[in-house]
This record gives sequence, C-alpha cells and structure tokens, in this order.
Amino acid sequence: MKLSEVKHSETVIITKVLGHGSFRKRITEMGFVKGKEVKVIKNAPFKGPFEFKILDYNVSLRKSEAELIEVVPVSEFDASQNGTYKGVIDRKIKLINQSERTRTINIALVGNPNCGKTTLFNSISGAKEKVGNYTGVTVDIKKTTFNVKGYTFNFYDLPGTYSLTAYSKEEIFVREFIYEQTPDLVINVIDSTKLERNLFLTTQLIDMDLRIVAALNMYDDLERKKMKFDYKGLSRLMGIPFIPTISSKGIGHDELFDKVIEVFEGRDTISRHVHINYGSDLEDSIQCIRQKIKEVKPVTDKISSRFLAIKLLERDKHVTELLSDYSNFAEIKNITETEISKIEGLRNEDSETVITDAKYGFIAGALKETFKNPFRKQKTGSERIDSVLTHKYWGLPIFGAILFIMFYTTFNLGAFPMNWIDAGVMELGNFISGIMPDGILKDLLVDGVIAGAGSVLVFLPNILILFFFISLLEESGYMARAAFLMDNIMHRFGLHGRSFIPLVMGFGCNVPAILATRTLRNRGDRLLTMLIIPFMSCSARLPVYILIISAFFDKFQSLILIGIYAAGIFFAFFTSQILNKTVFKNKETPFVMELPSYRMPTVRNIIYHMWDKTRHYLKKIGTIILIGVVIIWSLGYFPRETEKNQQVKHEIEIVKANTQLDEELKQENIASLEQQLKAEQLYGSYLGQLGHVIEPVMRPLGFDWKMSISLLAGLPAKEIVVSTMGVLYQSGDADSSVNLQQKLRDEVHTTGKNKGQKVFTLPAALAFLIFILIYFPCVGVVATIKNEAGSWKWAAFVVLYTTSLAWITAFAVYNVGNLLS
Repeated sequence: MKLSEVKHSETVIITKVLGHGSFRKRITEMGFVKGKEVKVIKNAPFKGPFEFKILDYNVSLRKSEAELIEVVPVSEFDASQNGTYKGVIDRKIKLINQSERTRTINIALVGNPNCGKTTLFNSISGAKEKVGNYTGVTVDIKKTTFNVKGYTFNFYDLPGTYSLTAYSKEEIFVREFIYEQTPDLVINVIDSTKLERNLFLTTQLIDMDLRIVAALNMYDDLERKKMKFDYKGLSRLMGIPFIPTISSKGIGHDELFDKVIEVFEGRDTISRHVHINYGSDLEDSIQCIRQKIKEVKPVTDKISSRFLAIKLLERDKHVTELLSDYSNFAEIKNITETEISKIEGLRNEDSETVITDAKYGFIAGALKETFKNPFRKQKTGSERIDSVLTHKYWGLPIFGAILFIMFYTTFNLGAFPMNWIDAGVMELGNFISGIMPDGILKDLLVDGVIAGAGSVLVFLPNILILFFFISLLEESGYMARAAFLMDNIMHRFGLHGRSFIPLVMGFGCNVPAILATRTLRNRGDRLLTMLIIPFMSCSARLPVYILIISAFFDKFQSLILIGIYAAGIFFAFFTSQILNKTVFKNKETPFVMELPSYRMPTVRNIIYHMWDKTRHYLKKIGTIILIGVVIIWSLGYFPRETEKNQQVKHEIEIVKANTQLDEELKQENIASLEQQLKAEQLYGSYLGQLGHVIEPVMRPLGFDWKMSISLLAGLPAKEIVVSTMGVLYQSGDADSSVNLQQKLRDEVHTTGKNKGQKVFTLPAALAFLIFILIYFPCVGVVATIKNEAGSWKWAAFVVLYTTSLAWITAFAVYNVGNLLS
C-alpha cells in the first residue's frame, strides 16, 4: 500500500522508500525510514499536499511523493525488521584544556529550522557588545562578540539545516564552515518537543568528532506537555552535556555559558569522544575507508576521517570532489565502491539509506529509556488550530482575509508616514534650493541626491509594516501553512507554495517582495521567484497606467486596467514555466516541509527581524539606488548649454523686459517658455541623445523619441515617467494629468512618413502600456536582485530578458492592433 492511499486519521508503518536522488535523500533524513509510524492528518484544498505526523512533528508531502512510500497497517508490521540498537563506541581520548593557549572561544550555533536557534542568538546578542553579518558569504549568518567570566565569546549563528548532507546551499555551507573555520565548540540547539527528529543532526555532528554542548530549547513546552525526559542519562550515553533552555525568556543561558567554559577547559565529566556504533558490517566498511583516507594527512588535519568515510559511503559528491586531488584518490574510490557493493548486497538497500536507518535506530534506542511521551497519540494544540486555519473549505478564505489585512494595512496605514517622508524630502529640497545659489551643485543636491534618497526612503514605512507581518507569520508558524495551502496551484508553474506571498507583495513594491523571498529555503526556488516578481505591477507603474488609459480609452477603463495586471501575472507564470524547463530544469525538489508548532511570537524577535531587513534595505540598496538616480540625473542634465537653449533663454529675457504686457499674461508666457526650456534641455541632453539613438529601435512599436526618453527616464523609478512626459510634451503643469492627457491626444509626428499623424493611436497607447508593464525594472529592483542572488549575472539577466520580452510583446500588440483597426 502507498502512503498516498491511506485514509485520514489512520496510522501506518513505513516499510520501504522508493525513488532516488534528492527526494530519497531528503525524505529519509526527515525520518521517513523503515519502521517509523506515520499518521495522515489531512489533505490541502484543491487536492494539494498531504499533512502527516511522524517523529512527533508534522510534515507535508505532495501526492506524487507520498506515492513513493510503501506502508502497512500497524497490526501487520513485523518489528523484527527494524535494526537493533548498538549504542556507542567509547574512545579513550582525554579532553584538552584549551584555556591554556587562548581566552577566546569560537562557537558555532547549529540546529534544525524552527528549533529556536535564532531566538537563542538574538537573546544572547541583544544584551551583548556587537552583532554583524559574517563577511564573505552569500547566505545569512550573524556573529556576536562579548565577554563573559574572563573569556571572549564569538558566536556564529549558522543557517538552519536538517542535516549535513550536500543537499542544499545551507547544508553545504554549515559543514564547510565547521571544517574550515574549526570552531572550538558547537552548540547544537534542539527543539525539546521533537527530540527524535532533531537528534539526527546531532549524530552527524558526532561523526565529525566535534566538542558539542546541546541546548534543549523550548524546554518549557516539553514540561507543559508532561513529557518525561532524562536528559542527564542521554548526556552520559552520548558524551554530550544537555542544558535545558527557554530562549524566548532568556532562561538557561548562564548555565549554557558555564557548561561551554567547563567543556573548553576540559573539566566537564560528561563530555567525551564517542563514535555511534553502526553495527559490525558498516563499522568494518567505515574503518577500511578511513585507513586509506588517513594516508592523506592535510585533509584529516581539519576534517574527521570517520566523517569523510561515512560521506563516501553515502555517495556524497562534495566529499568526493574534496578528495579528488589527492594522490591516492583512485585507491580511495575503488575501496569505497567495493564497500558500498558489499553493504548493499547484505542489506538489499542503497548504502545511504542503510546509514540513515542506522542513525535513526541509534536515536530510537537512545530515547527508549530516557524519553516518554504519554500523550503522543492525542491531538496537539497546533493540530486543533490547523483544523480551522488549513481546513479544506475555510483554509483559503482565511488565508485570503489575512493577506487582505496585511496589504490593506501596509499600503493604507503606510500611506501616512509615506506622505510625511515625501513632504519632508520636498521641504528639504525647497530649503536647500532657497539657500543655495543657482548652479550645478544646487541642481545635483536637489534633483539628484535629495530626490534620489527620497525615492528610497519613501517606501521605508511600507517595508517596516510588511516585514512586521512577515515576521509575525514566520514566527507564529503560519507561513508554512500558507505554503501548504497554495502549493498545488503554485507547483503547476514550477513554483514553491511559499512563492505566493512575495509575488502578491510585488503589487505594492517589488523591492520588499524580493527581500521576502528569503522565506524560501531552496536557492533555486528563491531565484526563480525573484526573477518573475518584476512582472507584478508595482504601485509606481499605476500613475502611468491611469494617465494613458484615461487619455485614450473612453470605454471599459477598469477592465483595461485589470487586464494590464492580469497580463503581468500571465507573463510571470509564462516566464516561470520557461525558466523551470531550461535554466532551472534540475531545480525540482521534494515538497518535504515541516509544519512547525504554533508559537506566540516574541516582541524581541519581531523587532530584530524588522530592523535587520530594514537596515539591509537602507544600507545595501539605498546606496545603489542613489547612485543610479544620480547617474540618470547627470545624463539628463548635461550638456547644459546648446544653441536652442540659448535662444529660448533669450526669449524669456525679452518677455521679462516687455513692460507693455499684462502681468498675468507675462507670467503665463514665462512659465510656458520655461517649460519649453526644460524640454529643450532634456532633448539636447545625453539622455535625450540616447533617446534619439534608440528611437529607430522603438519606432516599430509606434513610439517616437519623446516616448523613448520617457521610458529611459523611468529606469530609476517608474514614477518619473509621468513627470518626464509632462516636461517633454510641455504640459503647463507636469502634475496636471488632465492637461497632460490633452497634450498627448494632440501630439503629432513632426517628421518622417507619419508627419502630421497622431503619435498616440490606440495600438500605440496599448503597446506603451504593455512596455511599461514588462520592461527594465527600476534600479532598486535590479540592485536588490543582485544583492539577494549574490551575483550581477541574475540582475543582468532580468534587465535583458524583461526588456527584450517587452519589445517583442509591444511590437506584436502594436502591429496586430493596426491590422485590426
């Protein structure tokens, strides 16, 4: 029987996991191994993923993945099939007192996602000296330094990972950090209520021969659920001191520091070097490979030969590459293949699964006498909440209501401080303008630096509010439920369920939407979501849509506006399908996602996450946006003096000197001539010249040089398109949309074969809307993609792809429109 065939609320036992590659690797490490009990909780709406309970935690799988797991009813399972518990192999190695050579302790925090590791780090760093990003890496890692009891502590908060297998970027980074940076100790943070699942990572840390102190986090939850755990007994067995902690309340931290110092000084009576006993067959194979690896001294100086041997038996590609340069690699490879064949022949399973089974066998045996959960069969509080929030019929409406509240609050409540910042920037610009003499420096500060910084700061309230809600959803555990609810729909387009929220955010502003992709754990999913977010029509494009639609489409204006937004969604999913089958064709990863227990978010964590993301936005993005805006300003400002400019300035002086003109009429003429001067200056600028250069390229789309310049001016921010058009088309007031609409309707071609004809025909107007929708994202989006992806190549790809697609689509719209009109 397949796991996908089991009815709701039924419990079965796993007998075999089929499949191969990343699915088999991930699913077995998550606890889906032979002999484990699984309960079916529910199915998501629209025949989406299943929710299962295994090893005292809830996890979701798609139906296609559940079909690869064979199960039998509990009554039919033969328990003798399970591996036996072998305990540990003690090593008679005395711990060294490292305090004799240094008073600095480097500590790596390692743990599963949702174990409270970051809460522990935040609690520690919140009262200490400094926190900063660890430089030189593209994954999130924080460092804090402080002094306690005569020691300097360096804490490194490593990314959350379920194992040390070469499966994801985070897992590879964690293990490379450990054996390259060689921390003095590892604090293994463990969720006390999910011991069996969390201890799998602990077994891999033991394989690496590390000094470990385990922090039993959320210990109050374990006590509240009346679980009984003899952690001291488990400490003696595994040679690892276990310290109960409650990170959200700062409880247990002093005891944790004391224990770290004891282990560091070699005074702890529990700490000792042990090997997990995998059984005689596996141990013989490990020892055989170890002996050959140990001949290569340089690599074993930093990395345990036992860990390398086990990884070779697991067919770990990164370890194979690590050893490939050594002189005896061919011998190591041959011995490994021989031992793998022997193990697989004896067990009738692939060697990786055999090792995973042995690890879970060890964990089960170790917990058998030390851990009791008398209420294991009862429905948990989280499951009772989920019976409403992820209900087959009510789940999606509730999710929709949460999204509505989130975005309504973000863009309506955020509008007030947004307007204050905008007004403040304007006042600052007016103040600087009033106290400085006219000239290039004044224009640079007012129109370049201040306006550029304002274009960044104006979205700050929205970002703060958005990330308040994201932190709330993530900390509470609901974000995983959102992915559970939406995965079936998103998966049809090659996206992860978690992609939904960043995509919806994109309708407000693409920058925080791209930052929100951090909730996606797989790098491929993050990149794919990032690359299609620019197709979501941000609020900055809306003024352009309203201007063009109001000017040229008398009927069905609302439907046309909705159609533009729908077209963006279409192009996003169309692009996702293409990228998923080309660039990311090997991205497909199993939807094996833990559904963490619901928890009350802490104010400290929410504020920390909000500030961290806001700081990232201001520091890394703001500078690049500012530079981009100043560059565009410079292109539009120089060269300043031309023959036509001088002519218009002369006309202004003549009008000013004319004493016979009525004062009101004089001011109108001067304003009109000044508007003409701005247009001439922009026309003759490098930006204007560039507009003329690209005009032949844009002409097949029905665009003239003014439309081309407007599009170029919109590169820093799409809001600039409307004000640029106001200058170019010499609207009496660039902010008067009614006046500008009439100017656009009246605009005619002055040269070429279309001389005297209207520039903005209906096909040309529609093509312009489509081009605005798709083309080059603003500088802020490009900079954010570069920072989040860790490379300019993805930012360049977005620029080239979106602009090319915009041209092709606008060309088709314009020419088909002309044929039909």
